[in-house]
Amino acid sequence: MSDTTKRVLLAKPRGYCAGVDRAVVTVEKALDTYGPPVYVRKEIVHNRHVVETLRERGAIFVDSTDEVPEGALVVFSAHGVSPEVHTKAADRGLRTIDATCPLVTKVHMEAKRFARDDYDILLIGHEGHEEVEGTAGEAPEHIQLVDTAEDAAKVQVRDPSKVIWLSQTTLSVDETMERVDQLRARFPMLSDPPSDDICYATQNRQVAVKAMAAECDLVIVVGSQNSSNSKRLVEVALQAGARASYLVDFAHEIAEEWLDGVTTVGVTSGASVPDNLVMDVLAFLAERGWESVEEITTANEKIAFALPRELRKDLNPTK
Repeated sequence: MSDTTKRVLLAKPRGYCAGVDRAVVTVEKALDTYGPPVYVRKEIVHNRHVVETLRERGAIFVDSTDEVPEGALVVFSAHGVSPEVHTKAADRGLRTIDATCPLVTKVHMEAKRFARDDYDILLIGHEGHEEVEGTAGEAPEHIQLVDTAEDAAKVQVRDPSKVIWLSQTTLSVDETMERVDQLRARFPMLSDPPSDDICYATQNRQVAVKAMAAECDLVIVVGSQNSSNSKRLVEVALQAGARASYLVDFAHEIAEEWLDGVTTVGVTSGASVPDNLVMDVLAFLAERGWESVEEITTANEKIAFALPRELRKDLNPTK
């Protein structure tokens, strides 16, 4: 095989979404404005490199608000928190900045609204994921988690005419619709959410991977093991025809044997991944003969979210 046939297909969009960018900038600006330490409940976003970089600047990541000294400043992560977490923080006199992604907040609002109307809410998502715990916490007596096909087969509702499904924002679109179809077969009157819960960025990154996967011998997804949307990109690549696909945090984690007999390498990254990590992967591949890079563009993202209002008032005290 001559080196001239080696090529990289680079997915666009990839990497940071507007919600992640907003959350990371929130912690950076909080450190700049108030000085360290700034406490962060859970990982601000699911990316090892981002968390380590912020830790070096003075962010302290904790699992629970109980670990934050009374009166200190705590930032809530992009994945959202339940009302119980807000209450506990208030009880301990913590200053809070809520960096929940606005698209996650939208799902929280839907959960509250349908709980008020006494619906049974079937939340499609992965058990134990922070976002799911936050959403379920909005109306625990109305929400049941549907993770697996088995869950869809055995979940029970009070009134089959008052059932709605909601979903974690970072799932694969195909996987979610598979669960919805299973639920609808049991509950034909199942209502759809008023708007699409799967976030635009998750969807766009999956579409970009699908567009190139069939041409790829190997797809490398840059992202962390605890990043739901990054793991879905590996699955989507394989389902869409890639011969192999792997998730790596850093370029040095790429195993040389993955490249044996490979002509076309696809590269993408999850929504919480800074692009310098992708550039490191491209440099790694270029050193091994994959110098030709073609960007495969399926969407241009223009969306941006304002910073949390608790932070904005201190950044612009005159406003």
